[in-house]
Amino acid sequence: MPPNIAPPPLLDLDALLASRPAGPGSLLQVLRDVQARLHHVPEWVVDALARRWRLGHAAIRSVVSFYHFLSATPRGRYTVYLSDSPTDRMQGSEALLVRLCEQLGVTPEQTRADGLASVHRTACTGMCDQGPAGLVNDRPLVRLTPRRIDEIAHLIRTATPLEAWPPDFFEVDNPVWRHQQTLSHPIAPGTALQRMLVNGLEAGRADMIATLRDAGLRGRGGAGFATWQKWLACQQAPGPKAITCNADEGEPGTFKDRLLLMDWAHEVVEGMTLAALTVGADQGFLYLRGEYAFMAPHLMQVLAERRSAGWLGPNVAGSGQAFDIAPHLGAGAYVCGEETALIESVEGKRGIPRTRPPFPVDRGYLGLPTVNNNVETFVQVAQIAVHGAAWFRAHGTAASPGTRLLSVAGDVARPGLYEVPWGITVAEVLADAGATEVQAVLVGGPSGKLIDASQLGRQIAFEDLPTGGAFTVFDRRRDMLDIARQYTHFFAHESCGFCTPCRVGCVQLADTADRLLAGHAGPRDIARLQDTGALMQRLSHCGLGQTAAHPLLDVITHFPEQVRRRLVPDAQAFDVNAALVHLPATLPPAASPP
Repeated sequence: MPPNIAPPPLLDLDALLASRPAGPGSLLQVLRDVQARLHHVPEWVVDALARRWRLGHAAIRSVVSFYHFLSATPRGRYTVYLSDSPTDRMQGSEALLVRLCEQLGVTPEQTRADGLASVHRTACTGMCDQGPAGLVNDRPLVRLTPRRIDEIAHLIRTATPLEAWPPDFFEVDNPVWRHQQTLSHPIAPGTALQRMLVNGLEAGRADMIATLRDAGLRGRGGAGFATWQKWLACQQAPGPKAITCNADEGEPGTFKDRLLLMDWAHEVVEGMTLAALTVGADQGFLYLRGEYAFMAPHLMQVLAERRSAGWLGPNVAGSGQAFDIAPHLGAGAYVCGEETALIESVEGKRGIPRTRPPFPVDRGYLGLPTVNNNVETFVQVAQIAVHGAAWFRAHGTAASPGTRLLSVAGDVARPGLYEVPWGITVAEVLADAGATEVQAVLVGGPSGKLIDASQLGRQIAFEDLPTGGAFTVFDRRRDMLDIARQYTHFFAHESCGFCTPCRVGCVQLADTADRLLAGHAGPRDIARLQDTGALMQRLSHCGLGQTAAHPLLDVITHFPEQVRRRLVPDAQAFDVNAALVHLPATLPPAASPP
């Protein structure tokens, strides 16, 4: 430990490290614990971790700097994050942030001089149906109003412990407006495992693959890859295997996994365990997004119950196979929703997407063949194991069998969760949700597809409008160019910076969007924007960069009048290249180091 830097009494680092396996895989979890106790990750902790676990100082610091919920400089003892998604802004979140900062005497992103509080903007917190929303010290804040903001400010100023705050401040609801198949058929813990193992493990493995193939289940994360093919590829790969559950639903406007993790956690874990028995995996990880940290105690309890019942542990359901699951909390990084970035994060690294191939089923967690599916997929796997392929195919279309959970938010009378059959039209969902005067619908979040009112007859289906679950509605009051600008800034903020097309392209897109909205862009800027978007789609390393231009390009296509009315002639537009040419020939000398 560096001289003159003594560990504060708030943290017993020895006890903290003793509570977790030593090594890089525990790094992010330990850093989260340190952040929670000390409100930052001080240098003495970095030095201690480097010495005890033989990690590089730079590697540890790089992890701290990568994740939004970690900080090398102190944040407030009450650290408040207010969701800055477009739907929260539509409900007045920005005015609430200003109000809270004024009452606490802070500016956004700065910590009060006495260390009491800091207030930050953050991306979608997965509570769009009950916003404006936010977080305080990992606890959710929902249905924020000016009055509630005043109460929160008073509680913070008086240093009232969170345990003494009104409980309804933290009460997250899961309104379900439509049940269909999945949400109408819960299964008792262990039922699917017993069904799979009725003829023994080897027969169960073959039957599970065949049943998933006949059911036609495709991954519910958005890409829609056939689940049985992924599992079979992993099963046939040599050596030990691993399972990861992607519970990092960071796509703005998505909150369906929140319901499943809170109310259907046994089915989630059951599906993961079926995957483990099918492919021969002995270790699993449930990667929970940092915004959902408040669910961790519940999930830990579910895992403990299942170990006690024999559904997890050294001999799962009497199969002779070992399998257990460790929760792994993220720390605020949208890109970790990409499966290889998620695996990097589980390994205790920055969540930088890997180059593919090899795919995770060949080389995933620690180089092991790994099955990665999302929360909804694992729930439906467990139900298919019990009810069969024909039951599952009774809904949906031939190419998109089954049902889909939609997170419906925005300008609707009934925001919340809807389970619908694949093949349903956008118009039918809007009618269920009580939407009127619809101008646009964003299907699948900003990386998905924005459609206008002339396209409401399109189907939610892999063969038309695939979706990871987000369904955000904008009525005719909304400025769609401003909505696209907000989503573009989200992508620029969340880019991991690994590849140049995304790192530079996202900044250029955001700059162009700002100038368009301000009336400082011309037709030449639109052409440049389209060229940049095409280049990013072709050359970016991962899906973030490949889809970052979608919001702006879709607005240009479907709402050209909202763009045209802001354009100025090229001669009057701000010209980036001309500005660079006219920079002073000689720049002032850099300051000498002290």
